[in-house]
Formats: sequence, C-alpha cells, structure tokens
Amino acid sequence: MAATQRAERGERGDHRGERGSDRERGENELVDKLVSINRVAKVVKGGRRFGFAALVVVGDQKGRVGYGSGKAREVPEAIRKATEHAKRNMIRVNLREGRTLHHDIEGRHGAGKVVLRAAPAGTGIIAGGPMRAVFETLGVADVVTKSIGTSNPHNMVKATFAALQNLNAPRHIAAKRGKKVADILGRRSETEE
Repeated sequence: MAATQRAERGERGDHRGERGSDRERGENELVDKLVSINRVAKVVKGGRRFGFAALVVVGDQKGRVGYGSGKAREVPEAIRKATEHAKRNMIRVNLREGRTLHHDIEGRHGAGKVVLRAAPAGTGIIAGGPMRAVFETLGVADVVTKSIGTSNPHNMVKATFAALQNLNAPRHIAAKRGKKVADILGRRSETEE
C-alpha cells in the first residue's frame, strides 16, 4: 500500500524502510527521493483539519545534495513544496575518487547522532532509511554508516548533513596549512626514506 493511501486513510506507517520515488528532472538532472510523509492534524473550532508533512532529499548524484520539508493539505502539494525547498538548500560535498568520503566523521542534530565512514571500493551503501536516500542522491557508491540515538527521519537527515558540511578534502587542509597534499596524507617521497 502506498504512503499516500495510508496517509489519506489516517494510518501512520513506519516510513524508515521506504526508499521514495526517483524522478529524473530535465533541469541539471536532479534526482529526488521522498524520505517520509506524515499526516498532521490542526485542532480548530469545528474539529480537526488534516494536512500532510513531507521530507524530500534532492541531489544530482555528482556531489550536490539538499533536503527540504513541506506541509500542505494535499500530499502532492506537500511533496512539491519540500522538493522546491530542497533545491534551494543544496550543498556541495567533496568526494574521494567520486565514490566515497575522504575521512570518517560524526554528525549531530537534536537527539540524532550519525557516524559516517569511508569504505573501500565494492562495499556499497550500508546505511539505513533516511541516510541511504541522502547518499544515493549525493552519488556516493561506498560508505558505511551507523545511526546512534533517534530514528526520527528529520533528525537523521539533518545530522547527516551536519556531518557532510564538516567534511574536508585533503586539498583544502593542505591549502590552509600551506603544505602539499602528500604531506597531509602522510605519503613520503622516496628521497626522504
């Protein structure tokens, strides 16, 4: 049963296992994934008014990714708002060899804590629910992750983005310190040995 059908009937499902919809866009070939959809209620004088809240992740699978949330009375409108919000808030992430992270890193947001680890080629994306959507739209091929704390999709996605924003490429660190990239990575030339 689709998430929209469940939401319209007022059922609250567990959305962590859902991958969402992949839609290829003509504009910069952005891919968007629906991470979660939730029915929300507003209590008014005549009873309750129901609406829907959507969390969407958007990326170009080449190192740019963003997330957004949107609320509306109808599911498609909530998804559209979330997608527009995600497109406006995209970040660029430096990847090693275009397939994994440069180094291990932790990210926190609220009660959510995530640990992201670089992985060798062929590992794949080992991540749960909301984090998997982020890495698939980002274009990461090999990563190992662990979520410690909350399983709330919003906090997991925000903690993942906090970690990705603190990721540093060796070239960036070398420029800051005024050294060569080989010095930062610990590679010695043969003349030093």
